[in-house]
Amino acid sequence: MLKTGIYVDAENIRMCGGYGMRYDVLVELAMAGNSTLLRANSYLAEDRERIKEDPDYRQKLHRYHEVIRQCGFKVIKKIVQHFVDDEGILTTKANADMDLAIDALLQARNLDRVILLTGDGDFVRLVLALQNMGCRVEVIGFNHVSNELRETADSFLSGFLIPGLLPMGTQGGDNRFRGIPINYNPDRGFGFMRYYTLSRAGLVPHSVFFHCSKAVEVHDSLFQDAGNVFEFTLVKNPENESRSEAWDIRALAGV
Repeated sequence: MLKTGIYVDAENIRMCGGYGMRYDVLVELAMAGNSTLLRANSYLAEDRERIKEDPDYRQKLHRYHEVIRQCGFKVIKKIVQHFVDDEGILTTKANADMDLAIDALLQARNLDRVILLTGDGDFVRLVLALQNMGCRVEVIGFNHVSNELRETADSFLSGFLIPGLLPMGTQGGDNRFRGIPINYNPDRGFGFMRYYTLSRAGLVPHSVFFHCSKAVEVHDSLFQDAGNVFEFTLVKNPENESRSEAWDIRALAGV
């Protein structure tokens, strides 16, 4: 049984495309397969000056923290600091990197696997340290993920590809998925979409055929980059022996 810990750099995730992320799906992902969730920490900023002045902010923040706790996460707050420089310009700072790194290192002695949610390249040294302690480190991020962080981790997966982690941008029900293009042939305009489903065994990869003619306002060149994420509807094409295909393909904005 793999002992797993999840560490969420919540402010980085929120600012880089992961706003609205569902923590219960993270728990489901961590506990899939032969794994038990031993630690689950989320590091969030809290502006106490704004709490005093803005009742709506206070209520929403407390409700948000409570939802995270109900999913089994410990909420670690980093208090926002306000500074005025020599020119009178106000800046704010709430960096929880050090807190996350220290907690992960101290707790790693009891873990086999660490799931780190961030795109911040400052965590490369943490990843290396955890690996040297014998932990497998899996990184999940959204936009603006450090290339060095991707390469250092034992595995990297875009959070956009994890089913249910973020809401879909368009309606499509259970047949709407997110995927990345693979083996695209620009001369013939077709390729395959790699997407995932989440089961008790873990993330299961699938591939489905697509043709660029089924894309909506998508330039052909976007399909040549496997780093681009697309939303699509899985349909059975009656003109192709009812085989599954990706239709209504739309590029995910901001990716």
